[in-house]
Amino acid sequence: MRHGKSSFRHDSIQDSQTIRGILKSITNGLAEGTLKFSDDDDQIVMHPQGLLNLKLTATQEDDRQRVNIRLTWQVEEQQPKKKKVLSVAAK
Repeated sequence: MRHGKSSFRHDSIQDSQTIRGILKSITNGLAEGTLKFSDDDDQIVMHPQGLLNLKLTATQEDDRQRVNIRLTWQVEEQQPKKKKVLSVAAK
């Protein structure tokens, strides 16, 4: 079963305490295996598992500073294993 593309995007201005709460919710979701993102316009639910790729970048340019955190992972399709007969022959 292949999943279609869906995405969630939210842009807003928040204070650092609110952002700490959002990051804490993300870390809790990673620990529990479920990330839920929603706002007034959209929502998405993800289930990170196994090994995740982490990309972290930090840049300073004039008076603008930026931190990007990117997490990616592959969702393995869970298909039931079929019972197969194995035959091994020697020469």
